[in-house]
Amino acid sequence: MSRKRAFLRPTSVTPDAAPRLRLIPGSAAPADASQSGDSGPDDERLVARALRSDLLAFELLYRRHAGFALNLAVRIQGSANDAEDIVHDAFLKASERLSELREASAFRPWLGSIVVRLVRTRLRRQRLLRSLGLVSAEPIELDAIASPHADPESRVLLAQVYSLLQTLPADERIAWTLRYVDHHRLEIVAKLVDCSLATAKRRILRAQRFLSEHFVPAFAEGES
Repeated sequence: MSRKRAFLRPTSVTPDAAPRLRLIPGSAAPADASQSGDSGPDDERLVARALRSDLLAFELLYRRHAGFALNLAVRIQGSANDAEDIVHDAFLKASERLSELREASAFRPWLGSIVVRLVRTRLRRQRLLRSLGLVSAEPIELDAIASPHADPESRVLLAQVYSLLQTLPADERIAWTLRYVDHHRLEIVAKLVDCSLATAKRRILRAQRFLSEHFVPAFAEGES
């Protein structure tokens, strides 16, 4: 495992785990259903049942994907502030708009895109309030995002990265975090942020240039 991955806390939880304030160690939890052992046909059947007003089916979807949604919100923000509320609102929106889901087997990335939109709204609001001097920057919760095995130097680097990310526009911050913190493929980043692949690449590049200019070691070598 490379060092840039080693000092980040793993992103997944067990399929039946409900949200918790802190991230729970585990293996990678990709947003695309094709890479997730918890998605696929099972989600497709659960979505079909939920569309028929089967409350138990939607509860099972919640238990399966709530950990993913919580981790996604915390990783993007760099803190757990309001993360549980974001997850609650995301599932509420998902239940109200379930009929809009084109591919039932893709419930997880679709839910992820809802979480991203909610987090983006919150980040934009916080950035505006900071620019007006109404609030200060939120503290980075290293215990929520750093691996318990991270050494002090890595924790300092991680805190520096997230502090700089707070100064970026929300769209660039989110795209870069999804790519280089959560390690999603570019196609998945574009899907989660609801933009074209070219736009996602531009946002990531602008963020990477900003970080590089401020003497943060580059996290990535390429865009492939």
